[in-house]
Amino acid sequence: MSILVLVVDDEPDIEALFRQQFRKDLRARRFVLEFAHSAAEALARITATIEQSLILILSDINMPGMTGLDMLPKAKEIRPEVPVIMITAYGDAETSKTALERGAERLLTKPIDFGQLRQEIEARLEQAA
Repeated sequence: MSILVLVVDDEPDIEALFRQQFRKDLRARRFVLEFAHSAAEALARITATIEQSLILILSDINMPGMTGLDMLPKAKEIRPEVPVIMITAYGDAETSKTALERGAERLLTKPIDFGQLRQEIEARLEQAA
């Protein structure tokens, strides 16, 4: 069974950035990165992964249509056991408070600290083992 990490972001270059940052892990098949380019697409993917080991959802907050903050409680309703980390360019206190109230585990600000993100993924991989 593959271990999945779902990345939700409407920016097209995010997928290439993540694949480049985690290329060794992906090549070693430690986990699989899946990408959704909208909150609606993410909810469909989360629902479709019920039988798979989804260990982490990383979601941008500001997206057209449904925002990451609007998606968050719906994602937690479908997969309450899966931690969600929100990513934003605006790490203000109100956004952070709202994200945590809606079920986010934590908030990361852009530019993403991939060292910190790698630690998060490593912790989830250890829990899944």
